Amino acid sequence: MLERLLYADLLNWRLKPERKPVLLDGARQVGKTWLIEQLFGFRQFRKVHKLDFRAEPGLVDLFLESLEPRVIISKIELRLNRAINIEKDLIFFDEVGECQPAIDSLKYFAENLPQAFVCASGSNIGLLDSFPVGKVQQLELFPLCFEEFIMASGQTMLLKAFREQEKSQAVHQLLWSQLLDYYFVGGMPEAVVSWFKTEASTHTRVHNIVQIHADLIAGYQRDFGKYGGKYHAQHIEAVFHNVPRQLAATQDGSVQRFKFKGVIEKKRRYKELQGPIDWLEKASLVWKCYPIGSKPEVPLPARVKANIFKLYLFDVGLLGHMLGMTYADQRDQRMSHKGYIAENFVLTELRARVAYPLYSWEQARAEVEFLHRCNDGEVIPVEVKSGKRTQARSLRSYIDRYAPARAIKLIGGLGGNPDGTLQVWPLYYAQYLRDL
Repeated sequence: MLERLLYADLLNWRLKPERKPVLLDGARQVGKTWLIEQLFGFRQFRKVHKLDFRAEPGLVDLFLESLEPRVIISKIELRLNRAINIEKDLIFFDEVGECQPAIDSLKYFAENLPQAFVCASGSNIGLLDSFPVGKVQQLELFPLCFEEFIMASGQTMLLKAFREQEKSQAVHQLLWSQLLDYYFVGGMPEAVVSWFKTEASTHTRVHNIVQIHADLIAGYQRDFGKYGGKYHAQHIEAVFHNVPRQLAATQDGSVQRFKFKGVIEKKRRYKELQGPIDWLEKASLVWKCYPIGSKPEVPLPARVKANIFKLYLFDVGLLGHMLGMTYADQRDQRMSHKGYIAENFVLTELRARVAYPLYSWEQARAEVEFLHRCNDGEVIPVEVKSGKRTQARSLRSYIDRYAPARAIKLIGGLGGNPDGTLQVWPLYYAQYLRDL
């Protein structure tokens, strides 16, 4: 059974004496339904009463006459032909974005029946015109992060070493091998489950991952048409496919700002591409990182411009697939393209496990991939290098200019002990920035 770290958040919600409904957001196919129904619901409740609004559009009728929770529960009981115990059962609204009245009803569950267990999930929550702000507990599920990938591998001792951040050569070799596999497989649940089927050969597993990735991309493209409109869908698709292309154009140094010219014919300004870009971000398919061109002092959002950002894909495995990269390509560390793969990996780790929005630093020809605000409020630079032996001229420039108390360099090697200001970590420990 595929374990997810967000399970702990759901369990904490379950243990509250009274609660708001949970609204679980995330890109399509990241495992929202599985987590709520099969993992959380199966373990924690007597029964799960699921309404799938995409599969059964007619379920909207249950909400048309009244949004009073007890009236709705009574109608659900009639529809499903079984009793609902609000103290022992979970009521699950799946694909709730397909039914605006069901979304509206969450407000009344929060106000009038806070002892009930109500979860809702959807892949287009960010695209909705409205939802009950302040009346739901919002959670977001992402593709499996690297820690969850190790969990799925079944290597319990390696997982223990990862969580304790061991830095031995033996542990590094195993974690590095897993990371290279993760670059190819990514974190989409279907791909991860397929990859760890031990009875299959590597050749078969690789073939299966390629097909799964192709099907996922085709599914997202269908969604562009369904939720974006026919004309707008073409622009969304153009931006979506341009993100990997622009990332791959980075051979040396950091990923560059996203260029608007050449993405869509006759459109070259941010305002002309803002709609498709915002749509993709709200659908959790791309993530932004805002460069700061001055001393990074808080508040960081005040030091960026809305039309200047880098764009990354939400899953590193799909990024490689969209660029035609093979399993052998991802395992071969001699290839020059590893910089943007490593950078996209770090960004998705930070997005899922640390913070969002994300920021970088650039001045003159110096660039540092990320800025991280520590728990004490300090802003520190984080440089990403895919290789083992790397110079960090940009990071050194940042340190010389601003004298931070700490600086982090993430590399493709084991790393080392702190040396004054600079700490060198292996790439796969990126999520532990949250502990600083």
